[in-house]
Amino acid sequence: MNAVARIPSTVLVVDDDRKIVQLVRAYLERDGHRVVAAHDGRQALATFEAERPDLVVLDLMLPELDGYEVCRRIRADGDTPILMLTARSSVPDRIHGLLQGADDYLPKPFSPAELAARVRAILRRTRPTTVKPTPGPELTRGRGPLRHADLTIDPERFEVRRGELVVPLTNVEFRLLATLVAAEGRVLTRDQLLDAVYGHDEAEVLDRTIDVHVGRLRDKLGDHADAPRYVATVRGVGYRAAAVP
Repeated sequence: MNAVARIPSTVLVVDDDRKIVQLVRAYLERDGHRVVAAHDGRQALATFEAERPDLVVLDLMLPELDGYEVCRRIRADGDTPILMLTARSSVPDRIHGLLQGADDYLPKPFSPAELAARVRAILRRTRPTTVKPTPGPELTRGRGPLRHADLTIDPERFEVRRGELVVPLTNVEFRLLATLVAAEGRVLTRDQLLDAVYGHDEAEVLDRTIDVHVGRLRDKLGDHADAPRYVATVRGVGYRAAAVP
């Protein structure tokens, strides 16, 4: 196992309930995170712009601008991970939050210890380190870069190129694409992809999260579900790398 030096992280906590902010701050600071706070939607965006945090814990029911709008604006700015923390806990609400760009969703009332675990899990997947981890065997397969259609997937650099153009992918999107291409056309279920992308994180992940990440991956690659060039849907089962003409 590689020794990894973790860069200190900044977490923006957005909630109009100051007691919740204090509780979350206490648990996250105990884990070594720097915590900044905002109590309404406009303040959240201003603080995000000023602090450029590594992760945002975001309530949905906020004054000024609601959490969905804050999420959309943060997501339009880049790939900063967002953990939604809200009393809206139905499955449709969770799916809607993920579709708006959230990376995870924790309903209230919540366990602060579970929230801290989810933050650790998300940052472990997305936060850069001073020593880059060696990609696992499911990505390299001992044969160097993977190729599919006009894509070159380089696990050593965590880089994807379409022709000569670098496609900016998140860590999750990269692992998802590399896992599908390495499977050489075999169909992978959502559970198999969740295991490949997330591993055995202590936080629970919704199986439909994979659908959200596939949608984002297709958008970045210029791919289309109805005429896939890179990622094909197998209805009722999962996904596979699209057949190359």
